[in-house]
Amino acid sequence: MSKRFVCVFCGSNAGTDPSLTRVADDLGTAIAAAGHGLVYGGGRVGLMGVVADAALAAGGEVVGFIPEALTGREVEHTGLTELVVTDSMHARKAGMADRSVGFVALPGGFGTLDEILEILTWNQIGIIAKPVAFLDVDRYYESLFRFFDDAVAGGLIRDEHRAMAQRATTVDAAVEIATGPAPSSPSKWTDPTVR
Repeated sequence: MSKRFVCVFCGSNAGTDPSLTRVADDLGTAIAAAGHGLVYGGGRVGLMGVVADAALAAGGEVVGFIPEALTGREVEHTGLTELVVTDSMHARKAGMADRSVGFVALPGGFGTLDEILEILTWNQIGIIAKPVAFLDVDRYYESLFRFFDDAVAGGLIRDEHRAMAQRATTVDAAVEIATGPAPSSPSKWTDPTVR
């Protein structure tokens, strides 16, 4: 694969804050302007549609992954460079991860958290080694980062693994993180005190 693709996880709803739409548009544009392709969830609605349309308008390649069960319901985008229809959510996430060099989480709901936390888990246990950026629009992810810190303080997440969840406050910083070096992380089980 010659082109580097950045995976963006985000809401299939647009939310009530207009700044979310603006940032999603800026992110799609920035990914394409930097010469990267976009991988995302394949929908044409919500923030998903905004980021895809912006990347396409800026001349970028956009690859969507959508499970067959959501076609029609999630209103798949028919104007993409490529739309991959998978047989399950698991295959969707695996395909997105395989195609991407790094990940950005825009604000979203359950699905967004499911996707980005699974990527962090795969990094943690050594399935992949790819950078993860949370684009923290208007401190949307502040409470999640507090949770991560509390989990470290409670001995449930190691500092090295907590560091894999990187916070970006600008679009450019998010793209830089997602296309930057892979995280180096010791295996979750290299600590002899872990049973």
